[in-house]
Amino acid sequence: MSNSVVRPDYQVAIIGAGPGGIAAGVKLTQAGITDFVILERADDFGGSWHENHYPGIAVDVPALAYQFSFARNPNWSRFFPFGAEVKRYHVGVARRFDLYPHARFNTDIVREEWDEAGHFWKLHTADRGVVTARFVISAVGAFVRPKQDAGIPGYKSFKGKVQRPTDWDHDYDLIGKTVAVIGTGASAVQIVPAIAGKVAALKVFQRTPVWCIPKPDFAVPALLQKVFAVPGVVALTHGAVLMVVDLLLRGAIAAPVTAAKPAMRTFDRAAIAAYSRYLRWAVEDPATARKLAPNYGPVAKRPTMSRYTTTFNRDNVELITEPIEKITAKGIKTRDGVTHSIDVLVLATGYEVFSDPETYREGSVLGRDGFDLGKFYNEEGLQAYQSVSVPKLPNRWTLVGPYSWTGSGWHAFVEMTADHAVRAIRTAEDRKATFVEIRREPAEAYHAKVYRKAEALRFYLADLNGHVPTYYRNSQGDTTYIRPSGFFEARRGNQRFPLDDYRYDTLGAATSTGSAPANESSEVPA
Repeated sequence: MSNSVVRPDYQVAIIGAGPGGIAAGVKLTQAGITDFVILERADDFGGSWHENHYPGIAVDVPALAYQFSFARNPNWSRFFPFGAEVKRYHVGVARRFDLYPHARFNTDIVREEWDEAGHFWKLHTADRGVVTARFVISAVGAFVRPKQDAGIPGYKSFKGKVQRPTDWDHDYDLIGKTVAVIGTGASAVQIVPAIAGKVAALKVFQRTPVWCIPKPDFAVPALLQKVFAVPGVVALTHGAVLMVVDLLLRGAIAAPVTAAKPAMRTFDRAAIAAYSRYLRWAVEDPATARKLAPNYGPVAKRPTMSRYTTTFNRDNVELITEPIEKITAKGIKTRDGVTHSIDVLVLATGYEVFSDPETYREGSVLGRDGFDLGKFYNEEGLQAYQSVSVPKLPNRWTLVGPYSWTGSGWHAFVEMTADHAVRAIRTAEDRKATFVEIRREPAEAYHAKVYRKAEALRFYLADLNGHVPTYYRNSQGDTTYIRPSGFFEARRGNQRFPLDDYRYDTLGAATSTGSAPANESSEVPA
């Protein structure tokens, strides 16, 4: 078979138009690769910042750390900008780098299937269409899809108004309504203070208390915006912050586990005691303050920042910790037999996250020789070379994969993983290869190293704080959300990986399926 027989629609397909998809599109363009498409299930760029527009939504890291290195923005209106401004930033970057002509919106990819004979991917859409591409960059992000099942019996039987963070109806008037919020995660802690002043009564149903401190937000003065506009100031400021975070992370990871364990226990005990004292000061009702106090460490679950805790000082806001028995047509029944009548049900019950094996459905990503990514991850555990590539998935990279978060903002690490993918694609093109796949040996060696370095993290998340539900620890007891290295080590690994950790092959060579051993003649030499 030759290249003239079957030519894929595109050289590169990017799945997702959020920060990762934008980074990949820009990096491809900068590398001189312009034959690419961005496939997005929604109708615009922005990812989570397009899908989520609930009341109070804002970033929880400073804006200077939440932007692309190739599109610095000195003009954020607030230190922690609201969601609408963040969405405008991403749309602006997509326009600035001319990504809209490459985008196909309302295109939901439901299955990826490798074509061994043609060395390309067949991407099946929800409407039964097929898009083909030589290379694929999966940029679906960390929060892959909203949880449709709230995990509570009867949640579909409620006859009142249901609001979700990813599908908020702003035309619905909350004034005078009795509202229930289920969930205490990052979305809920922003929604609760944002709507408390509008509703007649607000009932917050808590399963797990959350760490939440006041957000030190403020409007950025015009003078400071002028300072940030000086070339290099934003980059230097961000770089300095990354260096501090890098030192802290590397110090924690490098410490011997025998020394880390007692240090972690001491840290958690001190932090829990200090936060309990803060709650007794900030929350007027002692009983509510006790209910809001976590019994787990501050970094075992995603910590948050907002006016959430002090919102319970309002007369119309109630914290309910009695477990929910079921949701009825008119309200929520708790296990103590009480039925709470409500008008509006807010289901802030979270996402399916990239670090959970259940997120990867069997049959959704099919590689060469019958390899099924969903089956592999559910049976063997999550793993990927430099968090981006998996053996038997040729020509494919994931921007937010196992062990990827390094303590930086999202943009910093999707840029580094996009750099990895683009470097591999560029190398394949330079070698006139139609097939590029990470070798099993370096992939397994990398995973063994990462798993070993994550020992202290597993102790902290799976043993010391194993009683608390958190997406930092998955159902397999592994800590695949967090990369056990500093930011700069991760960036070096993705930007300078040995090119021959991959193998390259050309369509039409002796073994066009790409299944030949690495030392056979079908491989393209360096």
